[in-house]
Amino acid sequence: MRRVEARKNPEYLKRLATAVTDFREALVDLLELYVENGEAGGLGGFARGIAPAVFPREDASKAEIERRQARVSRAAGLAAAAVPLTNVGVGVQGVGVVDPIAAWQTITRPKPLLEVVDVLGACDQALGGLDGLILQAEAERPPTIGAEAMHPTVWGAASRLWRDRHFREAVAAAAEAVALLVKTRTGRNDVPDTSLWQEAFSDKEPAPGKPRLRWPGDPANRDVSSMNGGLRFYAPGVQMTIRNSVAHGAGQLDEQAAVERLAALSLLARWVDECDLIEAPARPGKAN
Repeated sequence: MRRVEARKNPEYLKRLATAVTDFREALVDLLELYVENGEAGGLGGFARGIAPAVFPREDASKAEIERRQARVSRAAGLAAAAVPLTNVGVGVQGVGVVDPIAAWQTITRPKPLLEVVDVLGACDQALGGLDGLILQAEAERPPTIGAEAMHPTVWGAASRLWRDRHFREAVAAAAEAVALLVKTRTGRNDVPDTSLWQEAFSDKEPAPGKPRLRWPGDPANRDVSSMNGGLRFYAPGVQMTIRNSVAHGAGQLDEQAAVERLAALSLLARWVDECDLIEAPARPGKAN
């Protein structure tokens, strides 16, 4: 999405703010396994600027550190777009302006470009900047209906092709984007797309590496149970009837048929956003 378009899209900006929040929370979670340079043993700082800004705690599990680092890296990939929109780069002497989200890992390495406070402070500043952009975008955006009002993941993937009237290709791109949305939320890249939907909304308990998406609320509540049951059929059904048909079929779709398919994808994407991610409890001995 081009920067000018992004600044005018409040739904995109809200999703980006969520991504920054997720990144900040993941980083704070990782830092529970570290001690900042200068805290250990009451020292005033060991070789500041040369040694890493943080050191692993002696009792921290290497496997748990790696797991949490991977979570931060994934979250950073989603949150990185906030930096150019909010201008939260950190000036580093002799280097220039550093992207604090993209460069977060330097705090764990020798000659760190950043300190912990730089990264966390930049996240807070970015969130404030995004709040301002959201207010401005909502105030300036005219009412929209039709394809442009679809979920930002759907319209972001489809818009260029749609405007060129390549409707089948636009729907195919939107379907791929929605599948990527679920892969990103669940961390699943190890199953075919149809199986991805079936497993994400499965009524089975989550397993290690196999989280579930569940409608929020008490599972015993009839409305919640109905939504979970419906999503188990609707999500893979959209995959098989829309994504597969446009990806492997021939010929074009007319605009009406295409917008109806985009609407189905948009509704699914919104429901994916609203679902809770349920992960398996950490196995004994794995969590610190």
